Amino acid sequence: MTIDDYDSVMDLMKKTPGTTFRDADSYENTRRYLERNPELSFIAKIESEVGGFIMSGHDGRRGYLQHLVVALAHRRKGIANALVESCLARLESIGITKSHIDVIKTNLDAQKYWEHRGWILRTDIHRYSFIRNGRENS
Repeated sequence: MTIDDYDSVMDLMKKTPGTTFRDADSYENTRRYLERNPELSFIAKIESEVGGFIMSGHDGRRGYLQHLVVALAHRRKGIANALVESCLARLESIGITKSHIDVIKTNLDAQKYWEHRGWILRTDIHRYSFIRNGRENS
């Protein structure tokens, strides 16, 4: 995935139920994220259109998967699994073997997806966030 894919990727994200578009997903923020995490985000092209995508990055110790999105018309064809595997393999190639993903609590389809693939729901930690700019949609 490159920044040239931004419009197609964000259009798909906005059309997909269960996803959330935030200020952090702006063009500039996405460009910066992709530059900071080169070759760690992927798209699935289907007949010259973006049919799915995933973004991932790392902090040097752990990987973080974000925005796994597959168009409704192309689900259950192995696209999501291939995208996830691309990220995990690339992260492993740079020495990162443990990854996390945040899933919105109301997105039951996503919860089922990750649980059926062996990802473990963490019950031993809580995620706290602090918004320095005061904008709730950051």
